Order: sequence, then structure tokens, then C-alpha cells
Amino acid sequence: MIDLVNPERFKRQLEAKIRENNEILKTFGAKPLSFKKVHEEYRAAGDYLKPFVANTVVLLHEAVRRGKEMLFEGAQGTFLDIDYGTYPFVTSSNTTAGGACTGSGIPPHRMDRVVGVMKAYTTRVGEGPLPTENPEIADMLHAMGREFGATTGRPRRCGWFDSVATRHAAMVNGIDELAVTNVDGLDTLETIKVCIGYRNGSKRYDYVPSDIEILSGCQPVYAEFEGWCTPTHKARKWKDLPPKARTYLKAIAELTGARLAIVSIGPGREQTIFV
Repeated sequence: MIDLVNPERFKRQLEAKIRENNEILKTFGAKPLSFKKVHEEYRAAGDYLKPFVANTVVLLHEAVRRGKEMLFEGAQGTFLDIDYGTYPFVTSSNTTAGGACTGSGIPPHRMDRVVGVMKAYTTRVGEGPLPTENPEIADMLHAMGREFGATTGRPRRCGWFDSVATRHAAMVNGIDELAVTNVDGLDTLETIKVCIGYRNGSKRYDYVPSDIEILSGCQPVYAEFEGWCTPTHKARKWKDLPPKARTYLKAIAELTGARLAIVSIGPGREQTIFV
């Protein structure tokens, strides 16, 4: 960003990069890039963004000093974290709570609360082990118009709630409170399964194995809960939820090891319930 808002420096760097890329494109017989066109587009962006550029570390620490409250939001799930995820089926960054510190420059001891956001079932986009994956659950959710990638539109892989994975996520992230979303996606099920352990051959795991080959061969050990078989999308308070839904939510929170704080039964603000 510093380069982009410095016109002369950006021009020199872009000229060098365009020459380098055009040599590669020439090798493949592709059309070369136009320095003038690229430069004009990026310069316009640089001029627009310049007033908003600041040393964000200083900015944030000044806010901390003044006693301001901050909310850091992370994208993607724990198991896509480059260090703690199911490598090599991961993204290129730290998606766990620690990424809020490395990404902002605010040290860990300033972070006083971690809220873990998870669905009432398990989903994943792309490759990698997903022990509770279930085609019937996936078909049901896809038929409801749910669980398609926000950017790519790809259908997400879906399965039963995995308390082994979420317990691991709670440890890695230091989760204090849970926000469980998409509870209404389970409204029609008579029986709901929850993974409480893994089994690979004769060995049982109550934690996520570090060896990706072992994890890929794991089969889920399930506990079953009675479904509530009634719509929940009109609930506005905790007590409005069916008793069996409350039982299920309290159980997965206990298995995860964090306090249940928020329940969501739809995309609307009014459909967010504080427990």
C-alpha cells in the first residue's frame, strides 16, 4: 500500500514488473500487458485510497490507550489454518484467533474474549478429511438452498456436528463463548447425530490426530439426540426454542468445552438469540 500511494516509486516498480511479466507472456505467445492501462487503473486506485492509509498499529494502540472496544473478525475455519489445520488441505494464513494478533499488531494479553462461531452441523469446502461427512445431510441442506460457497458457489461438503474437531478448535483458539448458527437447518430431522470420538482400526481417538493419513482413515463414533421436528425460525428468545433443540445445543456446547452464548436460527438480526 505504501508503494501504491507513492506515484514515482509505484511507476518504477510497475515498469519493472510489466517487463518481467511480458517476457513470460511472450514465451507462451500471449498478448502483452499494457503498462499505460495498468498504470492508469492502479494510480486511480492509489489516489482514491491514499486518504484512508495510516499506520494501523499506532492507530489501534491509541484506541486501546483511550479504552476503546474493538472487534476482530476472522475468516475461514480452524482446520484451514496453515499451522493447525489439516495440512496440506489448508489456506495460506493463520485463520485461528492468534491471527487477530499477528494481523493487527495488538498483543495477545489485550485480547479479553474469544467467541467461536460454528454451525449446528459440520461443513467444509474443498479437499481434506471430514470424518462426519454425510451425503444425505448434504443433499438435504443443498435442497434447502444452503451451504454453497459465498465466492465460488461450490456446494459445501456437509456432515453431522463433530465435537472432537470443535473441542480441538476451542483449545487452539482459546474460545470462551460459542455462537452456534444454522440451527434451523436441522428442524426436520427426527434423529440428530453428534460425533463424540474417532475410531481408526482398533484405536479410539478423543482428539484430532496430527497424522493426516490417520485422520483420513478415522470413522466417527456417534451419540444420538432426538430431533425437535418443528420450525425454529420464528423463535426470538432462548425459551422460545423447542426443549429438544435446547437440549441439543447445551450438549454440543458441553462437548466443545465452551459456554453457549449465541444461537442463530436465520440470517436476520432478529433471529440471533442471546442465551
